[in-house]
Amino acid sequence: MLTKIYPDAPDYRQLSLLVDELRDGAVFIYPTSSGYAYCCDALHQRAIEEICRLKQIDPKKKALSIACASLSQVSEYCKMNDRAFRFIKEHEANYTFILPASGSLPKVFKHRHEVGVRLAQHPLGQLLTEHLGHPIITSSLPSEGITEVEYLTNPELIDERFGHAVARILDVGELPLAPSTIVDCTDEPFEIVRLGHGRLDAEEPLLAER
Repeated sequence: MLTKIYPDAPDYRQLSLLVDELRDGAVFIYPTSSGYAYCCDALHQRAIEEICRLKQIDPKKKALSIACASLSQVSEYCKMNDRAFRFIKEHEANYTFILPASGSLPKVFKHRHEVGVRLAQHPLGQLLTEHLGHPIITSSLPSEGITEVEYLTNPELIDERFGHAVARILDVGELPLAPSTIVDCTDEPFEIVRLGHGRLDAEEPLLAER
């Protein structure tokens, strides 16, 4: 179901309804700074398992990612030292950081002991994580077998392709794909896992040489 959203002028009654649905275990497709993605309440075990089923991933073998409202929220659910905190603070936009997970996350995270972390950059992601009071799971839409990128960027075509499997598609209009840069911060020096749209200086003192 397509649900039109105006995050710059939010309807707080609508937002409250969406947050309640997330708490009840709904899976949405929502906008991020990297494009549209699956999301659910990061503390709802069954909803997380449903996203793993939709993505056909085994959480024992692949780290899941959460989107947080702030660094303070990150620190509640992940372990990070002062250097990781500083690095993340300086590289918020278009990054995913791999961090050790704390015991506050559901048991699905226990097998890998680490989690991907994003700071919610899109206004709707910020609103959802702030009003939910804790992170949401965020996972890009599967692109296998898709030959026209519009099926990943245009809400109406996303609905045609994926709408049957989710409670809502939160429609903010067409969004370009902009994959994040992934940085492993579980050990030092930090290591680039994937270069994406997040920019790095030529000489980052906390990064391993590339």
